[in-house]
Amino acid sequence: MTLANLHDVRFTYAFSERPALDGLSLQWEEGRVHGVVGLNASGKSTLCALLRGIIPHFHSGELTGQVEILGRELSEWDPAELSTTIGCVFDNPFTQISGIRDTVFEEIAIGLENLGMPRDELIDRVVAVVRRLGIEHLVEKNPNGLSGGQRQKVAFASIIAMDAEVMVIDEPTSQLDPESSEEVFEIIHGLKDAGKSIVLVEHKIDLLAAYADTITVLREGAVAMSGPTRDVLGAPELPSFGVRPPEVVELAVRLSGDGRDLGVMPMTRAEATRAVGTRMEEAHRAH
Repeated sequence: MTLANLHDVRFTYAFSERPALDGLSLQWEEGRVHGVVGLNASGKSTLCALLRGIIPHFHSGELTGQVEILGRELSEWDPAELSTTIGCVFDNPFTQISGIRDTVFEEIAIGLENLGMPRDELIDRVVAVVRRLGIEHLVEKNPNGLSGGQRQKVAFASIIAMDAEVMVIDEPTSQLDPESSEEVFEIIHGLKDAGKSIVLVEHKIDLLAAYADTITVLREGAVAMSGPTRDVLGAPELPSFGVRPPEVVELAVRLSGDGRDLGVMPMTRAEATRAVGTRMEEAHRAH
């Protein structure tokens, strides 16, 4: 099934003179990680809000065009049903903690309590998620005293516990150090392996290169490029849309310009290491 099918979508926030989405069209399949990149104000967060149903149910404005989520028109979705079908992790972990629970365990359980899940099932679900994410050491801590990286893991745990089919994740590593960022992406990889569909807005292009199946580049509220990750991030026109390619792509391009072409366009450091090693072996045999 198609995860999202958007055609000629335009949305203008109330009291805004310019549309945040302006003729946006895209189609994404289920069960994949869809990366979204672009300059600030390119429409990334607005797209997330649209997929989540926050637009048009909570953000007022003018919406036109076709918006189809999981085979149903957005207008056909009940907001409550959509909220349990599509989970959302925000860019700022400090805003996703409720602030009204004394322990991480209770914080993770909030959504399940709101669904009226029986107590024993709720406990089993939270315990399973805590073990899956390796945050057993946090369950008795006060969520308001956690670091940014710890809060982001708790936010993920809260959404994973709800077992939503789709995850919309808006810049989850914006306030995290490299180690915590890598851990968050490992969580995302695990969600994909569990069959979840993921829309991921992220500035750290090297991590997207390693984990995303597709990349969509937004520019001024429309799709500038979209396709398989390797095709988009290796395209020479990518920088013209304000998006830098992965470091290893830049390295490969420089080497090619110096007459030392690697023969492939690596997307990750591991791929670059293998390509350079192969190139050195070939050069050694030639001499």
